[in-house]
This record gives sequence, C-alpha cells and structure tokens, in this order.
Amino acid sequence: MKKGIRKMLSAITCTALAMGCLAGCGSNTGSPAAGTTTESAAENSSASASEAAADSTEGTAADGKVYQIGICQLVQHEALDRATQGFEDALVKLLGEDHVQFNVQNAQGDSQTCATIANQFVNNGSDLIMANATAALQACANATSTIPVVGTSVTSFAAALDIELDDNGCTGINVTGTNDLAPLDQQAQIIADLFPDVKQVGILYCSAEVNSVYQAEHIASYLDDLNIKHKDFSFSDSNDLQSVTNNCVSECDVIYVPTDNVVSSNQSIIDAVARPAGVPIICGEESQCTGCGLASLSIDFYDIGYRAGEQAYDILVNGKDPTTMPVEDPQSLTRIYNPQIASDLGITLSDDYQAIEQ
Repeated sequence: MKKGIRKMLSAITCTALAMGCLAGCGSNTGSPAAGTTTESAAENSSASASEAAADSTEGTAADGKVYQIGICQLVQHEALDRATQGFEDALVKLLGEDHVQFNVQNAQGDSQTCATIANQFVNNGSDLIMANATAALQACANATSTIPVVGTSVTSFAAALDIELDDNGCTGINVTGTNDLAPLDQQAQIIADLFPDVKQVGILYCSAEVNSVYQAEHIASYLDDLNIKHKDFSFSDSNDLQSVTNNCVSECDVIYVPTDNVVSSNQSIIDAVARPAGVPIICGEESQCTGCGLASLSIDFYDIGYRAGEQAYDILVNGKDPTTMPVEDPQSLTRIYNPQIASDLGITLSDDYQAIEQ
C-alpha cells in the first residue's frame, strides 16, 4: 500500500514539474529563451534614462525576485518579432538572465486568441504583460485593470483603447508603452516628392485593424493638403487581398500601405500584383519595404521594443506607475528604399534614402 502511494506521489510531482516547464516557455516566435542576450543587441539599443540609471546595478533585480512576464504577440512577422526581441533583450540586460522569465504566446493573427492568451496571463499571476500590436493591446487591457500592461507596435493607444490621452500623453490606466507610427504628414510628403505627377494614390489596408483605419484616415487628410487625389482600397482579411490589390493597381499609379499586420504577413501577394504592373508602393515601415515596397520613412521596431522593455523595468523595479507614464513615440526615423524594386521599376532615389540590406 505504501509503495503504491509513493508511486502516485511521484507521478503527481512529475506532472506538476512538466506543467511548470510548459507554462514558463509558451510558444516561441524566434526570440531567445528567458535569460539570454547578446552584446550586439545591447549595442543596437538607444540610450535612455532608465538604462543609465540601471548601469550601476545592471543585470540584477533589486529584490532578487524572478519576474514572470507574459508576452502576447498578435502575429509572427519580421517587424513584430523584432519588437519582441528588443523587449526581451532590454529586460534580460537590466534584470539579469536569472531574474526574468518570459511566456511568449503568438495569437496567429486572431484577436479572440489574444483575449484567451491575456486571460491566461492574468490567471497565472504575471507580474507584467507586454502586448505586441494593437489587437494584443486591446485584449490585454480588457483582461486586467491591475497588472501593468506595456504595449508596443501600436499606432495609436488612444484609438486602440477608445480613450483620450492626457496632456502628457498618459493613458490614466494601467497601460503605457511605445507606438510605431512614423509621422503620416512626412509619409505623404515622400509620395509628393517622389511622384510629383501622381494621378491617384491607392490606400491599401485591412478594415479589420483599427490601427490601419486610423492611418488611412489621417494620411488621406495629408494627401488632401498636398492636392493629391486618393482612394481607399480596404479588405477584411487576407482572402480578399489579391483581388483588392488588383483593383487598386488598375485605378492608381502609386499605392500607400500603412503599418498593417495583414499586409506585413502577406507582402508577396501584393508584390506579385504591383511590381509587374509597374506600380510603386510607399510603406509604413521597413519590413514591408523589404517585401513589397519601394520606399518608406521607417522606424526601427527593435528600438521601440527595447524602449518598452526599459519602461517595464521602471515599473517592476523602480516603482513607476503606468497610469502616469507617457506613451512614447519612436526616437529615430530613416528614409529607406528597396534597391531591387527601385531597379525593377526604373526609379532612382536621392542620396538621402538609405538602401535596405537584403
């Protein structure tokens, strides 16, 4: 009888250990396991007040605690992957690899899955949640009003959360972070500068993404200011993307795509239609430009993810209150272009555009 009990207890213990390992790992989106970093990642990060303040105790948690961080990423593509990588690198550097564990979950582009993931993080008692992309932020903010939520790769926190930021750019709730919006007036100016004779710009975006709708509406007003005709070409999901792109190419001589996650995940579909037709695409960010675009005024998603990680450190260790931490804009913007697409389209760009390394 005692021997049977010992076997039962042993089985229960093994099961518990296995479940603990699964909870600590989550799904991997190409970012490193908790507690890993590289010297090059540290070199690529932008300087900040948080990092400078932490230099004297870099790599240590103030109370020796192991912080449990849930990361909800909407979908896997290069831009969001880089933001997650930057976030992890910042916390590993500032806390030390033995003092932070990440549970990275990818929602595969589904907003309902984001809600499920967010609720799991809350039920597991995460110390902080990072929400990567707008739908992820919405789900995480809805899931908890007490656990700090740090968002990144978000176009507009106000639009995403249906709130007004205060005069300092704070949400007034348990949410802060970094947005991914390059100034849309400057994106519109790129179109005007590169294509002074443009007849009509097609604004191609997913109507199911509030971040994309926001950008489409605002760049339209800036194109109006420049007396450039434009037309919306929206699609509800990737199933409609090819047919909508075909319509766009047939009516427009330039296309603009915002920082849209469906676009970023399906660049080859757009490129297969637009490039053979000789229609150039101006993009919202670099990874899109790599896949289908001619040029962009681009941010670095690694940098905004890293800065979000520094914000998370300030909350976890320095006692900062996310309700009074301003949402931050990207700190660096670069004019970039795709040299292969430029060559294929016979377009020469000025020296102030930096070629993407491919």
